[in-house]
Amino acid sequence: MTRGKTIFITGGAGFIANTLIARLAEHNHIVVYDNYTRNTLRGSPYDQHPQVAQVEGDVLDFEHMKAHMQGAQVVVHAAAIAGIESTLRNPVATMRVNMIGTANALEAAHQVGGVERFLDFSTSEVFGSRAFMVDEGSQTVTGAVGEARWTYAVSKLAGEHLAHAYFKQYGLPAVTLRPFNVYGPGQTGEGALSIFIRKALKGEDLVIFGDGSQIRAWCFVDDMVDGVMRALEHPNAIGESFNIGNARAVTTIYGLAEAVCRVVDSKSRILFRPALSADIELRIPNVDKALERIGFAATVDLNEGLRRTAAWIGANEHLLPPLASIFTS
Repeated sequence: MTRGKTIFITGGAGFIANTLIARLAEHNHIVVYDNYTRNTLRGSPYDQHPQVAQVEGDVLDFEHMKAHMQGAQVVVHAAAIAGIESTLRNPVATMRVNMIGTANALEAAHQVGGVERFLDFSTSEVFGSRAFMVDEGSQTVTGAVGEARWTYAVSKLAGEHLAHAYFKQYGLPAVTLRPFNVYGPGQTGEGALSIFIRKALKGEDLVIFGDGSQIRAWCFVDDMVDGVMRALEHPNAIGESFNIGNARAVTTIYGLAEAVCRVVDSKSRILFRPALSADIELRIPNVDKALERIGFAATVDLNEGLRRTAAWIGANEHLLPPLASIFTS
């Protein structure tokens, strides 16, 4: 178990990071570094926790980030611009934050020294539009140049290559994780599942962009964070990339909308709209490497995850941004 460490988390006010902090805060000192575009920490037990220090800052500000990273034994780089709406609206910022921000975090960790583990969040989107049981050795696909959808994937893949380069050239103990459709309590952004639940609880129409046949494997956030913990602690993780997901929790987007309505007992209609951009037709991970190397296996099935997520959203709707400001994709 990770104990007695100073853990520096970029994007520390985000969804997955907040769940990670809940695992780490009692026995470690956490430094949250975030620009607070979204603030999942707000209203959580860790917003004013004595073991959690918060620093407002941008990953594009190298010197500021480096100064606050001093003394950290563990760096978790979770800061990124993500979500299809954000990527379409801000493609330049997406590339800058995700590439230059990752380069800054890696270089800062290299310069401050003493970092025992650097964990970088990549994305399952590096596998392109048709990713069936893809493993870590599968071909990554960047998509057509000029297609906005792939701006995010390309930027994250560049960061992943750079993390591995820092390990090979400088010995920085870096690990990369590729999350597959993470959802759960605390999600305040653009996640399709979160938006479905919020609308279903209100009896509002659920809107699917595309025909709803897109297939996804859904990973509950507690399982994702279990994968993060294992990547932080297991010696076999250093220098590797791992798929983190639940290959058993698979459904179409239309099937997901139906499941949400069933779980929350909603009469919401399910409507269809034209796709916003190029879409991911199929995304299911092979997670054998994570099981074999670091002992990770997801345990929360989709129905249980939906119930727990719906309960949290029902109790915390006041903390979430207006639905009108975010899409479902």
